[in-house]
Amino acid sequence: MNTLYFKKASALAAAILISSATFAQTNTATVEGTSILGPTSQYRTWSIGVNAGLLNQSNIFGFNRAGYDKLNNNVGYSAYVKKQISPSFGIKAQYMGGKVGGVNEESGTEFEAKMPWSAALSGEFTLANTNWRFFNSIIKPYFAVGLGALNSETTLTIGETSTTSDSQTKLYVPVDAGFKFAVARGINIDLGYQLNWANQNFDGIRGGQYKNDLFSYAHAGIEVALGDGNKPYLGNSNPVATMSAKYDELKAERDALVAANEKLQSNMDEINAGLEDSDNDGVANKFDKCPDTPAGTKVDGSGCPLPEAKHETKVVEKIVVTEEDRKVVDEAIKNLEFDLSKATIRPSSYESLNRVAALLIEKNFSLKLAGHTDNTGSLQLNLRLSKERAEAVKAYLVSKGANASRIEATGYGPNQPIATNSTPEGRQLNRRVEFTLF
Repeated sequence: MNTLYFKKASALAAAILISSATFAQTNTATVEGTSILGPTSQYRTWSIGVNAGLLNQSNIFGFNRAGYDKLNNNVGYSAYVKKQISPSFGIKAQYMGGKVGGVNEESGTEFEAKMPWSAALSGEFTLANTNWRFFNSIIKPYFAVGLGALNSETTLTIGETSTTSDSQTKLYVPVDAGFKFAVARGINIDLGYQLNWANQNFDGIRGGQYKNDLFSYAHAGIEVALGDGNKPYLGNSNPVATMSAKYDELKAERDALVAANEKLQSNMDEINAGLEDSDNDGVANKFDKCPDTPAGTKVDGSGCPLPEAKHETKVVEKIVVTEEDRKVVDEAIKNLEFDLSKATIRPSSYESLNRVAALLIEKNFSLKLAGHTDNTGSLQLNLRLSKERAEAVKAYLVSKGANASRIEATGYGPNQPIATNSTPEGRQLNRRVEFTLF
């Protein structure tokens, strides 16, 4: 009968091992919703487990058999609650029950210890969850040691005489080792072998002063994590897996930033190329309709030479800017609009700019154009954009007949704000081109 128990237990263990290897193929990484060095609140840390197996006075190592060499297997059962402190360590409270028997064929002695309950507190060490060679460990060896109390009632049979001792409670030390197989998110198959050192007289015979009775418990069962199923179980989580997954995310973010910076650099190179003034006549290449003008030549807003005056008469006149003149300029400033992040003037601004051009021609005013931006983007880009927009306004006015030599275009970028850049409204006010008549 005992041999039959042992064969059934072996077959059960083999079946669980094969099933575990199959289920392990579907196991997924346990890093979703977690962060590197994140708190344990990102994980499930409580679990429960149930086991069943064989209790025996003998053990596979030959320790403390006391002559009970014949296998006398009995069914044992256990359950535990565990708090996982880290991926590699947890504390569990275990209950175990059943009965332990043994036969000493040499002396003709047999005993049976009924064990209705035992309770122990153990520290459990998982040996694979910090392995740098495995992204997400499937098979996890573990080792546990603890201290507890067990209640037993022993019947000792010598020959034809049986004696049953009173029920007693004594200290015992459980030492457990085995393997856990991660078959699903938060579910482990548990195969283990537990040695239990009980205080004296567990087998009905009192030994020497330092002699403790020893019995074994070969078990198989299941461990299930408690809590929110969307969180990974800390006992199945490998910190290396978390770091590897988060590294991929950070690398993707970095690659995106590098690509954005390269695109921005390309745009800046294009803007810089458009603002070059190869012939140094004061008109950018993109607006210069007469390139390669000789140095010192006076040009109009299109970069073309001005006709030479046959008779130059210097006339000193007093420039008077009236309120009506200022209204024309103010209206032009109010209506001035550009395409987003460009220096292209929108058609809605042409009418008011035409009136400014007519004013400059009629009264021979000089005009200073000052381009300004908010502080969004780099300083270099904003300086270029503000200068380019002021030049665009100058080019438009000159195209309508205004004297290019009387128009000055300057870009100040974000350096002269008139409002805060902390709000959308303030940034809108700072994006402007100022007109100053003189």
